[in-house]
Amino acid sequence: MNNTVIKAILKINPNAEVSVNDDDINQITWHNGTTPISKADIEAKMVEVQAEYDANQYQRDRVYPSIGDQLDMLWHTMDKDMELQHKYYDFYQTIKKVKVAHPKK
Repeated sequence: MNNTVIKAILKINPNAEVSVNDDDINQITWHNGTTPISKADIEAKMVEVQAEYDANQYQRDRVYPSIGDQLDMLWHTMDKDMELQHKYYDFYQTIKKVKVAHPKK
């Protein structure tokens, strides 16, 4: 995870104006009168930030096909299944009307 120092600082003080060189806790520059936060407090918050990042790995891994691709899969399933066509009649008829009026070339 990049910018861990900045993320930790902003979790402690969302209004902090700060820059950090190379994500190095020893290279923090506080700007515009921002009250410096102790290194110990930043390090403690960095542990929390990293734990939160690690706990949400599934969100970064769970990549679905685009909405267009998902709808296309749904359409093709419905187009083959008369029961689904009946169950979702309005949806099916709306899409079918567009497809018939504008066929692929």
